[in-house]
Amino acid sequence: MSKSSTPRLRHRVTGLMAALIAANIAVWLWAFAQFHDQPLMLGTALLAWGLGLRHAVDADHIAAIDNVTRKLMQDGQRPITVGFWFAIGHSAIIAIASVTIALTASALARFESFREVGGIVATGVSATFLFAIAAMNLMILRSVWKSFAHVRAGGAYVEEDLDLLLGNRGLLARLFRPMFRLVSASWHMAPLGFIFGLGFDTATEVAILGLSASQAADGMAIGTILVLPALFAAGMALVDTADGVVMLGAYEWAFVKPIRKLYYNITITLISALVAIVIGGIEAMALIGDKLGLEGGPWRIAAELGENFNSLGFAIIGLFILCWVLSFGIYRWKRFDEIEVRTAG
Repeated sequence: MSKSSTPRLRHRVTGLMAALIAANIAVWLWAFAQFHDQPLMLGTALLAWGLGLRHAVDADHIAAIDNVTRKLMQDGQRPITVGFWFAIGHSAIIAIASVTIALTASALARFESFREVGGIVATGVSATFLFAIAAMNLMILRSVWKSFAHVRAGGAYVEEDLDLLLGNRGLLARLFRPMFRLVSASWHMAPLGFIFGLGFDTATEVAILGLSASQAADGMAIGTILVLPALFAAGMALVDTADGVVMLGAYEWAFVKPIRKLYYNITITLISALVAIVIGGIEAMALIGDKLGLEGGPWRIAAELGENFNSLGFAIIGLFILCWVLSFGIYRWKRFDEIEVRTAG
């Protein structure tokens, strides 16, 4: 990138992030207007927003944004809205599905047994997918860490090997990889995000649909329920966009500081694994403790967190922020930026 274009790009990034922050504030004002006299629903709203933040670091999101950002940069572009458009398309299918499932749940609410079995199935599926996401990311994390340690010890950095590893990070990313070649502008990510959303293969998507269904079953109006997927979308768009911008920066630095790209991917993969393990563990323990009548210690804590959406939402957001702060601090403390990296030629 030329020096003359850097300030203009910085202004574009600043404007985009400011707009997204304003959009998040606007959706929260909507939530407060709807639920100001319902503390439990405000907690549910916080959980929906936290799930959106978490969903943005799922493997398929990272891989899709990574692949397209790299492709567009190779085409001579400096894309900053790849993550934003992906989130917009992904959110559209979530909103449509939330309304559809909420209408269905409302019609079936009179069948108490259906509600009970549905809750068990939804929680079980959600926890299972979370653990699957965590396992996949931990395996990838091990490989990226080995590359990082190899480079830190003076070994050669092979970008092709890292790209191959990261390109295999998400199941849907591998299935739809040929479609990435058709993307020639950032906004083309919107239909791709929509297609990704059709799979409903991650726990956070299952969870937000479950929240919509449970509130509809309790008699809440469909228009009010839309606040939940809107909060989910706002949180996801914020982090997906930030991911695209940071990845743009990571590739800009890679020619001089490839250690940053390795460290960035270690951080984002670790966050996804940790959050999935924590939330999946809470869901699984709460469900097992309830069905087996287990009490005391961790079972009681898990049950309280599972019932208290407010605490669970804060846990997601807090862990997310803590991981980034610690990661940045360690990077500066260890002076990784000063490591001279030898690239394979």
